Amino acid sequence: MSTSSDSPARRGPSLPVLDGRGRSDGKLRLPLAEQTRECDTLARPEYAVWELTLRCDLACRHCGSRAGKARPDELSTEEALELVTQMAEMGVQETTVIGGEAYLRADWHRIARALTDAGISTTMTTGGRGLDPERVALAKAAGIQSVSVSIDGLEAEHDYQRNLKGSYAAAMAALDNLAAAGIPRSVNTQLNGSNLRDIEALLEVIATKGIHSWQIQITVAMGRAADHPELLLQPWQMIELMPMAARIARRCRELGIRLWPGSNVGYFGPYEALLRWDHPDGHQTGCEAGTRTLGIEANGDIKGCPSLPTADYVGANVRDHSLRAIWERSSALRFNRERGTEELWGRCASCYYAPICKAGCTWTGHVLFGRRGNNPYCHHRALELLREGRRERVELREAASGDPFDHAIYELIEEPWPEPELSRARAVAESGEGWIR
Repeated sequence: MSTSSDSPARRGPSLPVLDGRGRSDGKLRLPLAEQTRECDTLARPEYAVWELTLRCDLACRHCGSRAGKARPDELSTEEALELVTQMAEMGVQETTVIGGEAYLRADWHRIARALTDAGISTTMTTGGRGLDPERVALAKAAGIQSVSVSIDGLEAEHDYQRNLKGSYAAAMAALDNLAAAGIPRSVNTQLNGSNLRDIEALLEVIATKGIHSWQIQITVAMGRAADHPELLLQPWQMIELMPMAARIARRCRELGIRLWPGSNVGYFGPYEALLRWDHPDGHQTGCEAGTRTLGIEANGDIKGCPSLPTADYVGANVRDHSLRAIWERSSALRFNRERGTEELWGRCASCYYAPICKAGCTWTGHVLFGRRGNNPYCHHRALELLREGRRERVELREAASGDPFDHAIYELIEEPWPEPELSRARAVAESGEGWIR
């Protein structure tokens, strides 16, 4: 074992002294472990997602961070540039800058340029509302290698989910502005209870924009999405979502577009190899938070994954400790290292794939139930239940608090499939076509 210094890297004299138990702003955090284990040094943050600001020019109904206003304590330019240095020293290979809306921070292009100059491949994810030619030119000058624009359905559906009429047209214009500047572009899309039947038609539209990739992921019950249960898929809808994902995967191959399913799309059904073509074993291998991924909030709070809820998964702040110390010695970032199946519960605890999957996406499960270890959004599980004539659904029990990255509490209900939906569900599962309702 080795021991790392927990002194903040190049701490400025104006920063207050801590008592060793938490943040200087009064937010309690568990103290860092005294020692670094071998598994902590072997795990490296290859990929980081950095929320440059929580300020946003949209108020999307499904926004997990409840973006809108900037955080009151966001990193200064100097602090952000120092963090870039630490990220490079830690071996970060790629960083995606996000918000809120990253371009609403005045120095966003300076931070992106610093990442590029440090040898870190830099990309951007955006809603695209204000990505005009001038901002695109700044992105080009900063060395941003690719920009992903969020589009969540055809025009009416997208504008509904983004809570702004005209947001679809703006996103499409952003793709055109990027193309004119020669910046490679992709699209990312939420899959939820409101837009599933738009998705295949949407692919044909975005394919005309010359995108190289399309990322799809299931809307998760965090932030504003927790306030809109109607946006959430029911777990039994994996029976129809996964065949649709397979159809669009095949169509993407025909169009020359790479389909990137998010880590909460799956798992272990008949389409796994088709969808996980980039995985060495051809299947999902569980949560990677704190093993190769890193999340940075705009105020310098560090998580093992950018999507995880703040209250439970922020390890420490870079104003208080070095990035290396947080990565290697914070329990909130260590939970996936040397992880077994002992914390699994519900059907995940007895699943055949439990040692590999470990309940899949931690984010998706935790924000439903307030703890990790059980994830009902699983294709294998939905199929197993279907064979028994049963299904699962979620019901809201406790509303979210209204804070960024908060979540509600849901109850998981297992019940018999009602007829005639049971017959239709079996037909969809067998044929890979159609819808249950």
